[in-house]
Amino acid sequence: MGIFSRFTDIINSNINSILDKAEDPAKMVRLIIQEMEDTLVEVRSSSARTLADKKDLVRQINRFEKEVQQWQDKAELALSKDREDLARAALVEKKKCADNADSLNNELSNIEEHIAKLQEEISQLQDKLADAKARQQAILIREKTAHSRLKVKKNIDSNKVNEALGRFDQYERKIDDIESQIEAYEIGSKSLADEISELETDESVDNELAELKAKIKKG
Repeated sequence: MGIFSRFTDIINSNINSILDKAEDPAKMVRLIIQEMEDTLVEVRSSSARTLADKKDLVRQINRFEKEVQQWQDKAELALSKDREDLARAALVEKKKCADNADSLNNELSNIEEHIAKLQEEISQLQDKLADAKARQQAILIREKTAHSRLKVKKNIDSNKVNEALGRFDQYERKIDDIESQIEAYEIGSKSLADEISELETDESVDNELAELKAKIKKG
């Protein structure tokens, strides 16, 4: 099983748990990033162990290949001494070592293929983690903005705001009434300057009216 399939299973189970509890998106994003980071640490540790196993396997292969050459030399020595039985036995041991080396080489090929895939998946996971962290900040900002807008909308549509605005209208009407009362008092009380000004206005109108009568009479 690849690390992404295993990681997806973990994420899906946690997301379902979050949705059941109706958690907020920001917490979900933080959880996903935490799971990605934990998975990355786990896979890196597994990769380190696999690399250590590979080195041990290479040492064993080198040892068997070295023993193959040693048994070959021993078989040649036995034949040079006319000991065909020992030469045969040496060749049998040589074949065992060669078979062991071949088997380990096949295992080494599988491990190297597994390591290559593992390294590729680690690289992909690192890229996805970097992308998730970059998008996390944007998501958090959007969440805060959405909450702020929602709060404003609730206040605008709240009856309390309408009631407060209604009280403002009442206060304005009361002030209008007070100002009307002041104007009423001012109408009933004229100052000396006002009365003299009115006399001057009346005299001016009378003079203009006399001139108009004279003009009409003359015509």
